[in-house]
Amino acid sequence: MKTVSLITGASSGIGLYLAHEFAGHRHNVVLVAPDEWELNTLANQFRSQHQVEVHTIAADLEEPGSFERIQSYLAEHGLTVDHLVNNAGHGRRGKSWEIPIEEDLSMIRLNIEAVLRLTKLLLPPMIDRKNGRILNTASIAGFEPGPLLNVYHSTKAFILSWSEALAIELEGTGVTVTALCPGPTDTDFFPKAGMENVRGFQQAKVMAPQDVAAAGYEGMMQEKLFVVPGTVNKALVMSRRLLSEEAQARLNLKFYEESPPEKRTRMRGDFEKAAAT
Repeated sequence: MKTVSLITGASSGIGLYLAHEFAGHRHNVVLVAPDEWELNTLANQFRSQHQVEVHTIAADLEEPGSFERIQSYLAEHGLTVDHLVNNAGHGRRGKSWEIPIEEDLSMIRLNIEAVLRLTKLLLPPMIDRKNGRILNTASIAGFEPGPLLNVYHSTKAFILSWSEALAIELEGTGVTVTALCPGPTDTDFFPKAGMENVRGFQQAKVMAPQDVAAAGYEGMMQEKLFVVPGTVNKALVMSRRLLSEEAQARLNLKFYEESPPEKRTRMRGDFEKAAAT
């Protein structure tokens, strides 16, 4: 009997390629994202490409009722989730006093509350079975403060701290937790967060989402607690930890400032397309 992997934010970016990783390794998948049409299109593609069982649940995870819908769907179809991938999330660049409070709360609801709700729903059965794996998409942003992106950084710091503590609590249960901590990645995160022209996208080392997803899947299967894809990102995390909090924050401020117009040569999708060829 094949295992079942549930992936949130599965219709694009890292989530889409994580779904491909699981399906490509012969796991049946449950794809969760807001747009039903997108999910149905992906389901047909996955069935043809990977020959696995594909389920889709159209759900906006900022809505509390979504979790009852997920629970009902799983029960109705007799699905036991072996792998939970908490990937859905978003960010917003700007000065704190200029960003509407609802946008901040939206990040908190999706990046933190949704992760907690879904984990609370699916973790107890894993513990009962003494088997399961959880992969939480965090970020290297969670290791340090981020002016102009401070709520996003704070949500990822929560995911990192919570994942590490939860992993300790779960020792001996047969359930593992892995935090995937990518650096800049060529996904819709940058345009949606208003960050296509920042130095962090235009001038920093940017990874393809395919490569991040492959590292995340491998790390989860190896039961690693933290996965930081890419040599540059690993070095960055290590070097930043030697700096004061203020120095880290000031470096990140530069990272999120706009790049000079003459250096804006990259477009969303450049690295993703290159990795696909």
